[in-house]
Amino acid sequence: MATPPAPLDYNSSQVKIALLALILSALAPAQPARPVDPQEILKQAFAAHQSGDMPAAIRLYREFLKDHPDVAEIRSNLGVALARDGQYAAAITEYKEALKKFPTNPGIRLNLALAYYKLGRLPEAAGEFQLVRKVQPETLQPVYLLGDCWLQMGESRKVIDLLTEFDRKYPQDMAITYMLGSALLREKRTAEAQHLLDRILSKGESAESSLLLGFSLYQLHDNKAAAQHLARAIQLNPALPTVHELYALALKETGDMDGSAEQFRLELRQNPYDYVANMETSLLLKQEGKPEEALACIQRALLVRPGDAGALYQQAAVELLRGKLDVARAELERLVKDYPDFTEAHVSLATAYYRLKLKEEGDRERATVRRLQEEDQKRQAAKQSGKTGEAPKQ
Repeated sequence: MATPPAPLDYNSSQVKIALLALILSALAPAQPARPVDPQEILKQAFAAHQSGDMPAAIRLYREFLKDHPDVAEIRSNLGVALARDGQYAAAITEYKEALKKFPTNPGIRLNLALAYYKLGRLPEAAGEFQLVRKVQPETLQPVYLLGDCWLQMGESRKVIDLLTEFDRKYPQDMAITYMLGSALLREKRTAEAQHLLDRILSKGESAESSLLLGFSLYQLHDNKAAAQHLARAIQLNPALPTVHELYALALKETGDMDGSAEQFRLELRQNPYDYVANMETSLLLKQEGKPEEALACIQRALLVRPGDAGALYQQAAVELLRGKLDVARAELERLVKDYPDFTEAHVSLATAYYRLKLKEEGDRERATVRRLQEEDQKRQAAKQSGKTGEAPKQ
């Protein structure tokens, strides 16, 4: 067996000398670090960027910018690296800094728009895409992306105004044809959309043609046939934007609630910011007693369509469900101020007031609800009498 080492003698002269040397070295002034060549840092940063090592590229770009913060080109490169690493919010900061020096640079502004787009901040993305178009009016990429932003934001008329001219110039561009057809269908301009659908069908069956055909049938309330065509679109291209959303809506109308819920979930896997899928999923989650998850869906929907009355109402309804009465009350008060004829919002506001023991305010809201319901009944009666030619009953 090996003999264990003898215990160290802390009083030995050798140990005292070693400790003294250690103390003196710690007290001595640090030697200045040898300056690093900034060109060498950039060379390493570019190499890391090109090889796909984004964390290393980000670190090196930031190291360079510590001493050279005004080099806008490198800030732009840092933004690209951050975006490729999935850090879109940080990328936006860098792009904005770069644009202070190069405000009309279309490449930097396009990257800024794409970062907003990835975060679901579509109104801001659309604004940036429009600025890119002013500099490059004939470049198609910002046209496609701007059109998609507006479609998701529910601004179908803007899409039609944007793409009609480009459809005349590029009738063979099926991306433009498909997007314009989708916008026309959302505006219920079925005859014009059919003309574009015929053009797509002339190229043979495709996921896009199946989707537009299914969507047009859904608009005509032929939901079973719509579901069949939309299922075929998914079979041909399950990654086609909105295909799961539209299939879910058709299934919902046929009574297949489980299938509809699954398709909404599939749409959100592809596009976490799809407005319709988020709103429909939030209703399901609320019914399942999952208000926090429902609220997360609504907040994503509001990124896409800020100020949307339906989303704001559902947000307040969830807060009411969570017992956040003051929050719900404040949101509903703003909503009925902006939309005074929003009956459901008045109903929920009355509920919030009663739970807060504000009986007078609750009674006032109930009276408003009765008035709005009576006005709606009169409008329905007048509409029905107009159809039948009969005078409304007194």
